[in-house]
Amino acid sequence: MKKPLEKVGLPNIRFHDLRHSTATLQLSKGVHPKIVQEILGHSEIGMTLNTYSHILPTMQKEAMEKLDDLFDR
Repeated sequence: MKKPLEKVGLPNIRFHDLRHSTATLQLSKGVHPKIVQEILGHSEIGMTLNTYSHILPTMQKEAMEKLDDLFDR
């Protein structure tokens, strides 16, 4: 991908970088981890969760806010 990217003036990124970004964006938008696992082809959900755990703190905060909203009624 290096030459085509250079030709159009884009930074050198690897195909794997695109894969990682896609998975991170999907998880950050609430796509269920099992679906992301299947898209990536990971045989174990642990691989997906361990690799992309950097986005989990935000998701945990959102989950607690949703739970809090339920009890505010």
